[in-house]
Amino acid sequence: MAFEVKQISSLVKLTANTDVQGLREIGKKKVLKGERFNYQLAMQSREERKKVKVWVESELGDCVRLYFVKNIVVDLPNTNKITNENYLLEKPGFLPDLLVPAKEQDNKTIVNDVNQSIWVKVDVPTDIPAGKYTVTVNVGTDKLATFGTSYPDVVSCTMEIEVADEQLPPQSLIYTRWFYLDCIANAHRVEIFSEAHWNLIEQYIAAAADVGINMLLVPVHTPPLDTEVGTFRPCVQLVDIEKVGDTYRFGFEKFHRYISLCKKYGVKYYEIAHMFSQWGAKCTPNIMVTENGKKDYMFSWDVAADDPRYVDFLKQYIAAISAELVKEGIAENTYFHISDEPNLDNTEKYTTAKNIIKPLIGNSKSFDAISHVEFAESGLVECPVTAVGNIHEFLERHFDNQWVYYCCGPEKLYTNSFIAMPSARTRILGFLVYKYDIKGFLHWGFNFYNAVKSAYPINPYLTTSSDGRFASGDPFIVYPGNDTAYPSIRGEVTYEAVQDIDVCVALEKKIGRQ
Repeated sequence: MAFEVKQISSLVKLTANTDVQGLREIGKKKVLKGERFNYQLAMQSREERKKVKVWVESELGDCVRLYFVKNIVVDLPNTNKITNENYLLEKPGFLPDLLVPAKEQDNKTIVNDVNQSIWVKVDVPTDIPAGKYTVTVNVGTDKLATFGTSYPDVVSCTMEIEVADEQLPPQSLIYTRWFYLDCIANAHRVEIFSEAHWNLIEQYIAAAADVGINMLLVPVHTPPLDTEVGTFRPCVQLVDIEKVGDTYRFGFEKFHRYISLCKKYGVKYYEIAHMFSQWGAKCTPNIMVTENGKKDYMFSWDVAADDPRYVDFLKQYIAAISAELVKEGIAENTYFHISDEPNLDNTEKYTTAKNIIKPLIGNSKSFDAISHVEFAESGLVECPVTAVGNIHEFLERHFDNQWVYYCCGPEKLYTNSFIAMPSARTRILGFLVYKYDIKGFLHWGFNFYNAVKSAYPINPYLTTSSDGRFASGDPFIVYPGNDTAYPSIRGEVTYEAVQDIDVCVALEKKIGRQ
């Protein structure tokens, strides 16, 4: 046929070189109530370019969403010139990742002799009767040279979805990717905490929740993350602070607005921005305080972590935050960070910081990313968040609240979500998390649109590597859209991995864990 459409797995990254004829076509899927099922329609017009319009016919109605899959620049497939290690690209190029809602293009696109696809997202309702349902995606075509709005030739593809009588259990994994309010403002060129910014924050929260992210970073002060020593990221502090004598007064209006948006989209868990600088807890974060009518950074790089002024401030600050968490009813689901990725040389400073924080947080927990098992063995870190490449030593100790993360690496062998990796390498995370009884997964970049250490903002459509520092895709899984956030293949596949855990949980009740 001159124009071909084929239903294929969501795990295929359809490139210009993919042999579509060799791909397995799928037409049936069995799912649980409440489960999401993703698949794709591969399209190619061999003889001439075609105008295309797509639409859905299904008993599931609005539960079916269509996206056009777009290629994205992969300017750094990996950072170590790795070859023969299960990468789709070893040199810079283009790969599919961006998902643009079809409705934004009036459900229309152009198809030529280069492979492209439609992403089909089916959210099966939790209250649907068990049985068989169909999703038919119609692809109407006409010659590109033809004027008018008709699409006389239609190719229809039908997916039969069998809904089991069982329901997908509630999500068991706590899943977070660090959420940067300053990057939202920069990418969309709006003033921080303007109404336009708040509207975008809501869109990004909705996009995060849509792919299973159920924990969000709360910037009570600007998070001391990925910031060059001595520099300042744009201030996104949610708590207004005023110093009067030896007393600090706190305003939580923006904090409560942020939490209410999180609750609106089903976010259940919260992580409070780190209370000390990254990689060793040497300094205080950049915290803005008003004193005698002047607003400026009272705590910053020039203030040591154990400075008595900061210790006094923390006692008042964390007590106030904890009281607001109780008011919101989220204290027991809130985790406080002390410092990201301390090393053994920082043990004394981290211990001092932990001893300051722990008595103040009530029923909340503390956790941090660590690579040295000594921090967990000594009880310094209640919930160790360990890189997948360092996890084996931790698993041997059987810590009760073990988490995992990946960040920048590993680039060989392990699961990760770089654009140049095949999707299966991302999807396997769920089965590994289930097998080893991991409680949470953390990643550093939901929407990091900056160069390394936030030296300057970048355009994520021109560089997906923070301008050559991280493997493409590592800094983010959403793209700035038209007053919204566009999803990605990697975000969707990670959510499939999260659901795999809960499918295993459901199956465990029937046949046992082993």
